[in-house]
Amino acid sequence: MSEPVTEHVPGFVASGVACGIKESGAPDLALVATTDGRPVPAAAVFTSNLAPAAPVQVTRAHLEATGGYASAVVINSGNANAATGVTGREHAERTCALVAEGLGCQPEEVLVCSTGLIGIPLPFAALESGMAPLLASRHASGYPHAALAMMTTDASPKDILHLGEGFLVSGLAKGAAMLAPDMATMLAVLTTDAQASPAELHAALRAAVAESFNALTVDGATSTNDTVIALAAGGAGARPGLPGVMADVCAELATLMAEGAEGATKRARIRVTGAASPADARTAARKVAESQLVQCSLFGADPYWGRIVSELGSSGSAFDPDRVSVAYGPVEVCHLGIACAHDEVALRAVMAAHEVDITADLGLGDSTAVVTFTDLSPEYIAENMRTS
Repeated sequence: MSEPVTEHVPGFVASGVACGIKESGAPDLALVATTDGRPVPAAAVFTSNLAPAAPVQVTRAHLEATGGYASAVVINSGNANAATGVTGREHAERTCALVAEGLGCQPEEVLVCSTGLIGIPLPFAALESGMAPLLASRHASGYPHAALAMMTTDASPKDILHLGEGFLVSGLAKGAAMLAPDMATMLAVLTTDAQASPAELHAALRAAVAESFNALTVDGATSTNDTVIALAAGGAGARPGLPGVMADVCAELATLMAEGAEGATKRARIRVTGAASPADARTAARKVAESQLVQCSLFGADPYWGRIVSELGSSGSAFDPDRVSVAYGPVEVCHLGIACAHDEVALRAVMAAHEVDITADLGLGDSTAVVTFTDLSPEYIAENMRTS
């Protein structure tokens, strides 16, 4: 369970300001940094998109240069700084240099993230104007301000804190659309006072992402900017429970993303069981979750299980139409490939709920996978039919 965000993670400060990247004047520049500006173990997982944004390229290079250490993460919203060429990379590097000047660290010890519109030059003069107030306002209680400044079309900021045995893990995130496995546009920054080497932190982060952000989809679109970063201050000492708590934080952030997804009225989970292999289970679950027909059925509260079976059969996973069964919540509607008798009143109640669980048993093995997704509504189309 997440704790109310009244505490902070020792060893870190944060801030968030409005610098003018967003025409609305909303906050659009965020910072998470070590209290003293010194680098600590850091790790990151990035988008699998082969058109990575400039900040992804720069952050990856900085972590390689330092061997997995960082003093800060600076994030702008309102502009993705993606598909911006050499100038975009120069802007990302200059952003890191400005933060480094303020913290007294090296530029390669600063990581950078951006989120917003793709292919539009970053208004760097605006970002530069916000740097002094951003650095001046950093504070141990500044996490909510940073979470607010990370938002684009998110319904609300995502700022959580989990308590482990003798240590804390915080999570800040943004993400409302362009969410798809590998990774599920989203950014997240985790901080902890537990001790971990860069390698240990990276292993824990990859495992946490695999079962959370990589098991989330809203629209099947993988962003150019997806980045999850973890920083470990180490003041609480080595804590064996760190990987588990990091996984819990990522799982809750992924759930909050689905809750606040663009135009979403329902959050759903597809659990594929009985698959011939783990890879088959993941592939089949993802195919169902990314089906616009299935998503539309959810919006209409229509238990049209034929669409689910069709997606399973076309997923590329091992499949036998005479062995598949489908249930919405506890109500089985398809047994061994054909419709079965069920409680219509109970089924209507399941479909009317805000959260809908779907189970598809392939009857071919013992592998299971779960993907979280949403319905598809007219509001999603209205949000995405234009760039602004």
